[in-house]
Amino acid sequence: MKIEKVVCSAGRTGFFFDDQKAIKAGAKSDGAAYVGQAMTPGFEKIRQAGESISVMLILEDGQVAYGDCAAVQYSGAGGRDPLFLASNFIPVIEKYVAPVLEGKEADNFKALAEEVEKVEVDGKRLHTAIRYGVSQAILDAVAKATRRLMCEVVADEYGTTVSEKQIPIFTQSGDNRYENADKMILKGAAILPHALINNVETKLGRDGSILREYVEWLRDRIIALRPTEDYAPVMHIDVYGTIGQAFGNENFKAMADYIATLEEAAKPFKLRIEGPMDAGEREKQMLCLKGLREEIDRRGINVELVADEWCNTLEDVIYFCDNKAGHMAQIKTPDLGGINNTIEAVLYCKKNGFGAYQGGTCNETDRSAQVCVNCAMATQPDQILAKPGMGVDEGFMIVYNEMNRIIALREAKRS
Repeated sequence: MKIEKVVCSAGRTGFFFDDQKAIKAGAKSDGAAYVGQAMTPGFEKIRQAGESISVMLILEDGQVAYGDCAAVQYSGAGGRDPLFLASNFIPVIEKYVAPVLEGKEADNFKALAEEVEKVEVDGKRLHTAIRYGVSQAILDAVAKATRRLMCEVVADEYGTTVSEKQIPIFTQSGDNRYENADKMILKGAAILPHALINNVETKLGRDGSILREYVEWLRDRIIALRPTEDYAPVMHIDVYGTIGQAFGNENFKAMADYIATLEEAAKPFKLRIEGPMDAGEREKQMLCLKGLREEIDRRGINVELVADEWCNTLEDVIYFCDNKAGHMAQIKTPDLGGINNTIEAVLYCKKNGFGAYQGGTCNETDRSAQVCVNCAMATQPDQILAKPGMGVDEGFMIVYNEMNRIIALREAKRS
């Protein structure tokens, strides 16, 4: 079945674009906004409304397949592509992507997605957000054209098995890390709370005491509110490099000493720390994460380190995995471009004994989240992010419900 036409529409995402550089430099929040001057190129304000582009593929039988182009909250930071504004990039899709897809048979997801990955404009690949959304639409088109679920298309083309149970869901709180943690516990989230620890003075503490006190509070809150006695979620906290800021990016002993106190505070629950340092470039980041992981392991500290900053592309994930830079990689789906790269990244990590966290960003859409669930059900990563948004309820609902729809539909097919 052929793709007849590519149609685009501008959209909003579930959160905002935030200038991470300005926030790390101490920009103050004012309600939902930030006060101060933007520091990252492309930003007019420190916080701007998130934008997306829906890419719709009209098939020759009239069916419409679609995906959403979206970029991460902290666009332009940590080696990522620049700010993604719909008005700038709809013309790019219409000029460079539509001619590639229109008239093509929607019969092979991987081949079509790889064809879009190769498109270049002025010697550069298309913005990651474009490749992300277009590949989602391609997967939906192949699924509709061949009367399969999207997860079944992925499983068939990559030789995997679709999961018959839910992938553990990781929920994120934003700055509302107390009330939103309650929501996560009450809903039985498997992994929580993210917590957005992105400032040393106000969220970590110069000596780390603010975060340690929060971990102690969270431990007690889980025990007080847990829906069942055997509910034991993993604590996963993203610190955005602040531990390195406070203790020194290459001072592995001091960082490990501090992380050991967090391990103790979290007991009896398992703890993961994402992005303990931000070394400013990929090679140094890999070496720092590798060094800290070795120190953590040597001392028997039961905390997993998660790579995030500077681990953006498929090539980056492979590089961090091969060097055991941390214990797990966040495969930040919009940063990898086409979702075919997300699929490859998850499978590579699993094959090589490295944790696979199929993540993303709060700054996505309901559609990108649904398509990502289908990829996860076919590749079975260790965890998947609830997205979009920072309100917990909406993102958790979208991801949880899509997984259960897949499970129920496949069960119905077998009966």
